[in-house]
Amino acid sequence: MQENNGYTRVSLAEKLGIMDRSVSKWENGKNMPDASIMLELCELLRINVNELLKRGHIIMNNYEKAVEENLVEMKNKKKKPSKKSFWQ
Repeated sequence: MQENNGYTRVSLAEKLGIMDRSVSKWENGKNMPDASIMLELCELLRINVNELLKRGHIIMNNYEKAVEENLVEMKNKKKKPSKKSFWQ
């Protein structure tokens, strides 16, 4: 997340009631924010959900294309089989 609006990892995590390690994982692309906090996160960072999902600001001319790409990407991720072990 390049746009942090003055928040550190720790202060952003505290605002959201989560661990700062989670914010670090978002920044490194290892994980995405939980859907239950996305709207609050977007409000804090002053971005919309599409911008969050794209990890950056979207030029308004490309907005519809970006929305479509996000939906396709989310659909494709759901189709991939989970690699969980038998015990999980």
